[in-house]
Amino acid sequence: MTSNEEESSLTLDKKTVDVLVAQIIPTSKYFEVRFDHMQGQIDDLKDNLKEFRGDVDKRFEQVDKRFDQVIASIERLGDKLDYRDEKQRGFTLRMFTIAIGISILGALGAFLKSMGII
Repeated sequence: MTSNEEESSLTLDKKTVDVLVAQIIPTSKYFEVRFDHMQGQIDDLKDNLKEFRGDVDKRFEQVDKRFDQVIASIERLGDKLDYRDEKQRGFTLRMFTIAIGISILGALGAFLKSMGII
């Protein structure tokens, strides 16, 4: 082969170059399809995040309701304890009054006995 033959065998005509460019270099249609696919993925991600936020909001509402129930139970328990304390306080004062009365009667009896009245 001569150098002219080598050069002619290495040259590409326009049709061959167009086919190579069309097959090797992605076209704008390829990019449109890829961008559409990527946009679909982004939309799905946004939808998933919205669903997640909705689920989280529902869960927090349930927790808030449960906290309200717990607070109401604590308040009822506090009311019961307050009532029990008032009842106990009344009983304690009554017993103290009886004990003081008996002590006074005993002291008065001892005093009267020492004076010889009884």
